[in-house]
Amino acid sequence: MKILACAIALASAFTSQAALAWGYDGHRAVGAIADKLIKGSDAEQRVRAILLPGETLASVASWPDCVKGTYCGPQTPDMVEYVNANPKHSEYHYTDVPFQLDHYHDGAVGTADVDIVQTLKQAIAVLQGRDTPETNPHKFTPRQALILVVHLAGDIHQPLHVGAAFVSKDGRFVVPGSHAEIDETAIFDSRGGNNLLMNEEWLEKISSGVIPPGEPKPVKPGVPKALTKPFHSYWDSTTVDYAFRRNGNKTPDQFADWAIASKPAVAKNSGDVSTWPYQWADDALVASKQAYGGVTVGKLVPQVSKKGETYYTWTLEVPQDYPVPSSALARTQLVKGGYHLAGMLQAIWP
Repeated sequence: MKILACAIALASAFTSQAALAWGYDGHRAVGAIADKLIKGSDAEQRVRAILLPGETLASVASWPDCVKGTYCGPQTPDMVEYVNANPKHSEYHYTDVPFQLDHYHDGAVGTADVDIVQTLKQAIAVLQGRDTPETNPHKFTPRQALILVVHLAGDIHQPLHVGAAFVSKDGRFVVPGSHAEIDETAIFDSRGGNNLLMNEEWLEKISSGVIPPGEPKPVKPGVPKALTKPFHSYWDSTTVDYAFRRNGNKTPDQFADWAIASKPAVAKNSGDVSTWPYQWADDALVASKQAYGGVTVGKLVPQVSKKGETYYTWTLEVPQDYPVPSSALARTQLVKGGYHLAGMLQAIWP
């Protein structure tokens, strides 16, 4: 139990709501689908004019995550400039609407004026040429706006980047009536599912036999094997890995080819393109209800960070068949993300 508690503490300490949604492969897959769908259109020409020579939607798709650190390599001057001008950039990637709800509403519980819906609206306005202090408060350049649209179109289709879990003291998922009710005494914020921890050994057991084996993971000397996996991390990366394996895809480009060849029935968005982020958020809430289906929360465990701050984690149990439906849902959402991104770019530049 002491080992498990230590692992839980470490897992939570090194995760954040600003985790890499869909991970590198997932974001590139969304971008690659859109690259292929806009080929030969005016939108493709406008994209080429904004991006640097050799760049594609797929190649820039993870840029807004890469600016958060050096794990993609050294920070470039334009990354440093963007970070300095956008101190809240890590908050652009998500919103925290209780997953039980059906709609995103401006100013409602879990939303913010710098969340993913509002940031997408602002980036769209820039690409439409409606660049004013009101529509573009962060002064995004056209290049930044395009990169943000590409990335956030992926993020907003990740169920946990829209539908958030709030937990009561007795371990129930609840819907706070106001921001003030999330007081970390009676109602707790699971931080986008980062503080909901799955048992890694159990996850490996239930995925064995139903998910094809993947490439062996490199073992880092001196780094112990993780005993837990944050639920958010599972949805960011594990579901994408499982989806690729089940398709027989090894690269994002292969996934994109598979997605288009399968001729998916992706519903088109309607109305003014500035309203599409709301439509995407509502769709993600439907998906988040599926993501949390059958999931149960264990005991609340107070933890203390290196800074001396108290935070809370919970063990999480998922149904035994969870790897199959969750990876199928992730596959669907990735495909939607690529198709919706392409549709948005073609609506902006018909």
